[in-house]
Amino acid sequence: MQEQEAWVDPFIAFLRAEKNLAAKTVDAYAADVAEYVRWLEKKKVSLPLATQEDLLGHLEQLEKKGLSARSRARHIAAIRGFHRFLEEEGLSKTNPTRHVDSVKFLSKLPVFLSLEEVEALLQAPKADTGAGLRDKAMLELLYATGMRVSELVGLGMEAVRLEEGYVKVRGKGQKERLIPLGRSAAQAVFAYLQEGRPALLKGKASKALFVSSRQKAMSRMGFWKLLRRYALKAGISKDISPHKIRHSFATHLLDRGANLRAVQAMLGHADLSTTQIYTHVDTQRLRKVYDHAHPRSQKHLT
Repeated sequence: MQEQEAWVDPFIAFLRAEKNLAAKTVDAYAADVAEYVRWLEKKKVSLPLATQEDLLGHLEQLEKKGLSARSRARHIAAIRGFHRFLEEEGLSKTNPTRHVDSVKFLSKLPVFLSLEEVEALLQAPKADTGAGLRDKAMLELLYATGMRVSELVGLGMEAVRLEEGYVKVRGKGQKERLIPLGRSAAQAVFAYLQEGRPALLKGKASKALFVSSRQKAMSRMGFWKLLRRYALKAGISKDISPHKIRHSFATHLLDRGANLRAVQAMLGHADLSTTQIYTHVDTQRLRKVYDHAHPRSQKHLT
């Protein structure tokens, strides 16, 4: 069954040419799929005839080897894409990943801030200095868009379109996406552009949207430091990070009925299964509400 390994190369070429994924992501997917194929060959299972049981056996073996739940979820994403590719190419009529939910393999659900914590964080910067105006604009923009910290500090002057109400973000694999910009974030960015940025640049030029007091683009580490400082000032006890603001953005949107596909597009997730973890968070919260409120839930049976 050595010919099965030959099917991996066309799939990887497809990812590079059609999906425009980051090189590291493609390499990881290639390694994951190759390991899966070797597992099937070891079990003497023909790839087109692989079943869900075979897939789960592979995942169980990965867990025994000590692979993290998140890495196993990535394996599922890679293998799901691989089987979908085989189907579309007419090489297989079955897809064992169709009813396997990667969310079940994530041991840790995302930590996010409450609305009250977000509000306290956004109010923490004093907008009376250039740095204060910048910090407020960065925090407002991060929560308003859910972008990654690397995307935030990498924004150029042309990225934010205040009149049109959106920001253009260049994400993983150099893919561009447009994210709507709320009124509060737009106002904070406008104030920064009018007063804060000129005060920080002191007459110097920069292509970066957010600059430091040294007239250079803000760094990821610089933003991490200011985020933690403001979290402490806001009285937030959670271990905070830019990614937790991203989690909060997604969770709060879905709490209010946002479409999952729309949230996926705004986050820049290549695979919907990555976004679905937030629906799992929401389901858990709904369960608590149901148990508390429904007259025939178990908590109300006496």
